[in-house]
Amino acid sequence: MEQTNLGIGTRLQHTQHGPGVIVGIRYATYLISFIHSGIKEIDKTDSNLDEIIPENITEEIETHSEVERSLLKILRLWNGMSEVVPLGEKWEGGMLLLQPKDKSLKPKEIPVEDFFHKIVMLRDRLRVLEQNINSNKNLSDEEKVNIQQYITRCYGSLTTFNVLFKNKEHWFVGEKTSA
Repeated sequence: MEQTNLGIGTRLQHTQHGPGVIVGIRYATYLISFIHSGIKEIDKTDSNLDEIIPENITEEIETHSEVERSLLKILRLWNGMSEVVPLGEKWEGGMLLLQPKDKSLKPKEIPVEDFFHKIVMLRDRLRVLEQNINSNKNLSDEEKVNIQQYITRCYGSLTTFNVLFKNKEHWFVGEKTSA
């Protein structure tokens, strides 16, 4: 390929890797995200590389900011997704019964799966909170440690619910005692 000054976002075709888009530029190479083979570093003068020039274009090709907006929209859409954490078999199909002291009041029944899902969501949100604290540039290290210790105590308060988890690696873990 003769052209060595293509920009990020340029669409290319490679005889071996197929279609792709330039996502990064180095001195002598392009970082290209190929549809079928992921990101590859390709020499700017690679003869197997051809620029794809769209014909009869009436609209501007998608810009970086449009791509970024699209990605942010997808991330917001999927923000509620969390890892799949299995419920212990003995609880599947079970009901959680909240019985008021006053027997004239109606008890509340909640499917264990629904309750378990809320517990897992709480754990995931605590993890995100931890990440946000650790990456916060306005907090001092001492402040981060203090807040982390508080979150660790929150995990400790939730250890009662470990009985619901199928796998021990998903359990809540609080402060470990050195006794």
